[in-house]
Amino acid sequence: MENPAVNNQPPIAVDAAGAHEADATDATEWIALEKLSESVERVGGMVVCSDGLKKIIKTIERLSPFRQTVLIEGESGTGKELIARTLHTSKPAPAGPFITFNCSNLVDSLAESQLFGHVKGAFTDAREDSLGYFRSANGGTLFLDEIGELPLKLQPKLLRAVENREVQPVGSAREYQIDIQLVCATNRDLRAMMKAGTFREDLYYRLNSTTITLPPLRERTPAIPGLVAHFAAHYGQMFNKTIRFISRAALDQLCGYQWPGNIRELAHVIESAVMMTDADRISLADLPAQILPEHRVAPIKVPFGDPECERVVVVPSAHAPAEKSSMQLDDVIKETVLRSIQHTGGNRRRAADLLGISRSTLYRMLARYGLDESAKRELGSNLDNYAL
Repeated sequence: MENPAVNNQPPIAVDAAGAHEADATDATEWIALEKLSESVERVGGMVVCSDGLKKIIKTIERLSPFRQTVLIEGESGTGKELIARTLHTSKPAPAGPFITFNCSNLVDSLAESQLFGHVKGAFTDAREDSLGYFRSANGGTLFLDEIGELPLKLQPKLLRAVENREVQPVGSAREYQIDIQLVCATNRDLRAMMKAGTFREDLYYRLNSTTITLPPLRERTPAIPGLVAHFAAHYGQMFNKTIRFISRAALDQLCGYQWPGNIRELAHVIESAVMMTDADRISLADLPAQILPEHRVAPIKVPFGDPECERVVVVPSAHAPAEKSSMQLDDVIKETVLRSIQHTGGNRRRAADLLGISRSTLYRMLARYGLDESAKRELGSNLDNYAL
């Protein structure tokens, strides 16, 4: 059963005894994470929350008896490596290892050696034989991530290895048979690359004989509540916390966000929220500022004497809570700066990047609003010379 979307009113549970004092007086709806996790299925190391992913799992089950070459397509952060690992572990008896390599890490002069190995003396610094990634994965699975980054001159040799199931190390006259399942992944449009002449047509059609396409998280919103429950439990265990509830407002916000970083970004957001909360629940205030519509921060250059000085304008969204719009601008700026510092664990560089301002401007804000006594002491009387 697919997890219900937030708009379909997921089950709620209000626990007055365990609620924040502030929450006890308002109409906050708390959703039990235990209820959200009921629709979550676990296949190997995967958390399955949507019908689309369930279909992919069935495809993996059909492929498991074979060593068919598989191409996994999807945006960054959609879980391509996790699919490859599930393909490997779903084998009736996976005897060999799971070897992974990112093709963007290939060193141009050593690329062939990295993949296919070399013999001692084949080139300078080749002081001993090397198996390479293909022979190292013999009997198991070789996962080549970012296959679109593979140099054009190396693509014919990869095609030969895939078709003949044999490799020839650099400097060797001998060819070695390999028994592997090759799984490739990409977040690029290989068809467009093929038309542009940067990816070989024959290699493309050889790799995509079986293709698994992972949809972005924004196209599987019904899966988000189940994933939130999973990550809250995971990071709760990591940080020795028990997270039992999430507010409807927070879950609505998570389900309405576009998630350019996909599941990886969602995991980091929940990790941050679990760290930020002081109770057994996640509220809207615990979410990182960058995913909240009421904290759109726009840096505006102003012609003060200091070229580093910028003014930050915080524009409340139309979706922001009513009490936010009645706050003084200074209060909103102070709150935004404080949340950014908390979210980054006190890292000023990251907080400044998050706000879209320079570190020197952040430094002055911290001192002006009394958020950092050390900054105030260091700036001293110069603080009044800057407008924020």
